Amino acid sequence: MGIDYYGVLEINRNATIDDIKRSYRRLALKYHPEFNKTDLAIENFKQISEAYDVLSDLKKKSVYDQFGEEGLKNGVPESADPTGAWTQGYTFHGEPLKIFEDFFGVNNPFAEWFDRRDGELDMGFGGVNGRGQRQKDPPIERDLMVDLEDMYQGCIKKMKISRRVMNEDGHTSSIRDKILTVHVKPEWKEGTKVIFPKEGDQGPNNIPADIVFIIKDKKHPRFHRVGYDLIFTKEVQLGEALTGCKVDINTLDGRELNVPINEVVRPGFEKVILGEGMLMPAGRERPRGNLVIRFDIVFPTSLSEEKKILIRKSLL
Repeated sequence: MGIDYYGVLEINRNATIDDIKRSYRRLALKYHPEFNKTDLAIENFKQISEAYDVLSDLKKKSVYDQFGEEGLKNGVPESADPTGAWTQGYTFHGEPLKIFEDFFGVNNPFAEWFDRRDGELDMGFGGVNGRGQRQKDPPIERDLMVDLEDMYQGCIKKMKISRRVMNEDGHTSSIRDKILTVHVKPEWKEGTKVIFPKEGDQGPNNIPADIVFIIKDKKHPRFHRVGYDLIFTKEVQLGEALTGCKVDINTLDGRELNVPINEVVRPGFEKVILGEGMLMPAGRERPRGNLVIRFDIVFPTSLSEEKKILIRKSLL
């Protein structure tokens, strides 16, 4: 009488592929020679590996179900082959650890799951010695560059990522693309982190990493921001700095501001326009930051004697 592979895996003949995998997982961990030191463990480990090798392969399983172990190992006629060819006889390769490694992704999961210490098992989460089980991969951080116009009003950014995803069989994986949608809110500051939990590479023995996008401002031709304030730098001639001028500013939402400067513009002088900065989070004293105008004073490279005399009379 041949080997009963179903009996070896402790399942019935109506078992699904998921049933076969669950049973192999349970028995493989039970009889793994790194964990089980009984005399029969090695032989049992080899038998369940061979049984899984056959029943997890649809073609081998079909031959076994119809013709038993003898037909599987000696070969049977290929029903669909008009030449009358026979299937190649099956021989177990005798490497149960290879099947284990292919299934779990490692040849010894106990190195991560538990330790042997004086005959005790460390099962984690408050077990004998309190170590954890699977380790979560460190977060994957990427900068997300956003125009100031988009930050001012809010926008939606769609980010395409490629990641490793476990297949339905539970032990193989493939690379798949996914779109992550970031709803950028106008009250966000530069440096805000947007976290997508566990969207990193999947694996049989890890917890996927979080994907983290860090909001960064793209360089803007007119503005930069500090916190919730917008900074605008205006170049003025020395004469304008002393006698006054007007500053025209195109805002991030398409308006035009005309700001009169009646003060003497000295080095370090700033003109503050209240409420024309970036949106602030709800609950703050004011809804928006400020627009801060800074000045770059351009001095003349030379002066005629006549102008020097006039300046001395006016200022000295």
